[in-house]
Amino acid sequence: METRQTAIGTKNDLFEKCIKFTAAHDVKAAGLYPYFNPIASEPGDEVIIDGRKLTMIGSNNYLGLVNDSRVKEAAADAARKYGSGCTGSRFLNGTLTLHIELEEKLARFFKRESALVYSTGFQTNLGTISCLVGKNDLLVIDRSDHASIVDGCRLSYGKIVKFAHNDMVDLERVLNNIVNNNGLRGGILIVVDGVFSMEGDIIKLPQLVEIAGKYNARVMVDDAHSVGILGDGGRGTAEHFGLIDQVDITMGTFSKSFASLGGFIVGDETVINYVKHFARELIFSASIPPSNVAAVLKALEIIQSEPERRENLWKNTHKMHYELRRLGYNIGQTETPIVPILIGEDMQTFAFWKGLFDNGVFANAIISPAVAPGNALIRTSYTATHTDLQLDHVLEVFERIGKKMGIIS
Repeated sequence: METRQTAIGTKNDLFEKCIKFTAAHDVKAAGLYPYFNPIASEPGDEVIIDGRKLTMIGSNNYLGLVNDSRVKEAAADAARKYGSGCTGSRFLNGTLTLHIELEEKLARFFKRESALVYSTGFQTNLGTISCLVGKNDLLVIDRSDHASIVDGCRLSYGKIVKFAHNDMVDLERVLNNIVNNNGLRGGILIVVDGVFSMEGDIIKLPQLVEIAGKYNARVMVDDAHSVGILGDGGRGTAEHFGLIDQVDITMGTFSKSFASLGGFIVGDETVINYVKHFARELIFSASIPPSNVAAVLKALEIIQSEPERRENLWKNTHKMHYELRRLGYNIGQTETPIVPILIGEDMQTFAFWKGLFDNGVFANAIISPAVAPGNALIRTSYTATHTDLQLDHVLEVFERIGKKMGIIS
């Protein structure tokens, strides 16, 4: 043990980077650390932290279903019937009748041939992208794509190129350069977020699919923040633009509008069948527990039967867009319930977060690498169940803290 202690901290020590990482301690010492706050209540529109009630504007509970009694009861019933877990992967002993029911209903809802359910959304992107893209293939991604897309691309053997955020001119430039100058031997997969999780803007899908068609590229859209929100029926970005038959693979998660945990893809049966038999993240992971599946099934039923939830979400969204801009905040190009408050420097962002927190508002402080250095922001997001009283309180706090810190006048 003594020898081990002596070795740590030497020049060739693997853990040297861990020892030198002091940024989190520095922020904690300043009393501004915004992460890993334990919530002692349901993660609804109001939460309890350290015995205090705060208005939650930092969750992805867009339709307010995470604490819906029907969803909770469905989860409890499934646990009582099927147990607490599946004890194996989908590939072997971990497929339940519930999984098949969910996949069939997802395929019908999204108007596609087939669906496949994973245990997490992150796994969904890793498994799908890495098994479809080979060493001669090309991956084209938006510079603001989610980390799970980036990591899925890294796990593949394909060549990865990026285009400027939501810039279709740059997308075509990138594709033209690769195809015409580099003698591409394989296929092309363009992977983008439907709604970008930090900026809140929507991918320019009509232009994207037109460009994809010119270069014989396949299109995969990560609709984690779009399902339940965009489109007349809540089917996401493709439905929003009337392009369901133009997107090859739609990916989504269950941890947001579906109020559970897990992920899925929908698409042609041949593609889903291939992924089912080659995605390591699916084959070598325990399957999504029955309670989570049942919660999604109930949430899917509510999404289809209660469109007023989506309508109320957009009412709240438009109110916060208007009022935050009226106060003088820079909220970027957001078009959705994700509303970034652009601050700039990390420590100022932490201080702003602390001001909100101390005044009963829970939001998220976002710094690099989630956003570019110098573009730190407060990420806020709104739900169908936020009341006007709650939102007015949030706006009053934003006005007071913003003026105190000199961010607005």
